[in-house]
Amino acid sequence: MISVRQLKKKLGAQEVLRGVDLEIATGETCAIMGRSGCGKSVLLKHFVGLFKPTSGTVWVDGEDITPLPERKLGAIRKKVGMLFQSGALFDSMNVEENIAFPLREAGLRNPKEIRDRVAEALEMVDLAGEQKKMPENLSGGMRKRVGLARTIVGRPACILYDEPTTGLDPIASDSINHLIRRLQKRLSVTSVVVTHDMKTAFHTADRIAFLHEGRIYFHGLPADLRASQDEAIVNFIEGRSGESS
Repeated sequence: MISVRQLKKKLGAQEVLRGVDLEIATGETCAIMGRSGCGKSVLLKHFVGLFKPTSGTVWVDGEDITPLPERKLGAIRKKVGMLFQSGALFDSMNVEENIAFPLREAGLRNPKEIRDRVAEALEMVDLAGEQKKMPENLSGGMRKRVGLARTIVGRPACILYDEPTTGLDPIASDSINHLIRRLQKRLSVTSVVVTHDMKTAFHTADRIAFLHEGRIYFHGLPADLRASQDEAIVNFIEGRSGESS
């Protein structure tokens, strides 16, 4: 579904990505992990063309999206939906209007079809009947779920999750983790989960990619990551800085 080849990205003078190679198979869930500031979210945003590489290529569903101008990325963004950290809801719109927004932007005008699609998306994220609530009246976990409903209402082939459990309590985080797995099975989607949360990675992922010093340092099964004796991986899993006291 997604193939990244020798991807490099500079932000100002900082070289964030230094030659990333990564293959994400259709239908799998891949967690991208690494220390804060290592470039996980920067990498993720390349998958929908929100960032352009300094060099290298990004392929989505067999198409090189690297040279595409903004006006041609619309078709790619119908295939690949993204859940942002905050949920990124419009505060002036209620839940139903937020979720319906991408449908209307895509040209859907039938009110009944829009209502049905919104209701179906809400049911999938366990928020059936919450159409009229305003974002200000939603908890952090509910905002994430509404953001996710808006992502899946367009029926993408791939869902990108940018730190889906950040800012949530352990119970809400666990609920989101279960939801990611359930949606992958129900919708047969490819999922990419950027996270620094070990529980999220081990619960949701078929494979884990560990980003370290601007490159993919490890890519494999969660059990293999957990069993690794590599110092950089062990320090990350155990939450050690690696600095001597």
